[in-house]
Amino acid sequence: MVVPPSYSDLGKSARDIFNKGYGYGVVKLELKTKSSSGVMEFITSGSANTDTGKASGNLETSYKLKEHGLKFTHKWNTENKLATEISLEDQLAKGLKLTFDTTFVPNTGKKSGKFKTSYKRDHMNLGCDVDFDFAGPTIHGMAVFGYDGWLAGYQMAFDVAKSKLAQNNFALGYKAGDFQLHTHVNDGTEFGGSIYQKINNRTETAVNLAWTAGSNNTRFGIAAKYCLDDDAAISAKVNNASLIGIGYTQTLRKGVKLTVSALIDGKNFSAGGHKVGLGFELEA
Repeated sequence: MVVPPSYSDLGKSARDIFNKGYGYGVVKLELKTKSSSGVMEFITSGSANTDTGKASGNLETSYKLKEHGLKFTHKWNTENKLATEISLEDQLAKGLKLTFDTTFVPNTGKKSGKFKTSYKRDHMNLGCDVDFDFAGPTIHGMAVFGYDGWLAGYQMAFDVAKSKLAQNNFALGYKAGDFQLHTHVNDGTEFGGSIYQKINNRTETAVNLAWTAGSNNTRFGIAAKYCLDDDAAISAKVNNASLIGIGYTQTLRKGVKLTVSALIDGKNFSAGGHKVGLGFELEA
């Protein structure tokens, strides 16, 4: 094992099988472009909710100075929220990344800021973020260690104003070739786990399970993705609430991708209320 993933990326392979290739209830268009030198990148996206009719848009620009490890990112959305992020990577020390993130809402005058640090090397991935708030900062920390396929992680958040832990999470996992196992406990009350397996070059499957202490409600789901060829894939998933998701992704040509998806309520099939979605991505 080289560098283990960050805490938020533990179990990501299984989550991607459940989440990617779906977008029901939304019609979305996304355009990605970049300069010929690769220094500037632009991402523009717009979406409309088919239930409410509400439309939203986002614009993101980034500028990279690879030789100096610097990246500047600016974001804006139709809710008039502005965000700026500046990051410095592998300059002060190899594997160390420093990020300063700010947001500003002109309509309300609300401001927020966050300073992030991460350090990764063989067998370990560490991170510490500090939210700047007038009421008192919140400190977020995470650590993931890996050895011989095994992964162990811890994530916490400490509210300085209240002098208490706001988050206390543990995770344990195992990764071996085409098989991944992930389990976690959040705040001592939320228990969950997932299994990911790549059966062959075309087929991937995932299973997840979640349970809350003091509740008899156990959440369970199974998902699969099958690549028809290099340009097309179908996805399907179902959970214990009888919600069935179906997705189809087709690469029409290089840089042009179409996604069609649907969510079917198996318990109330004849009652309607099912959702469909359409996504169109352009990249140049």
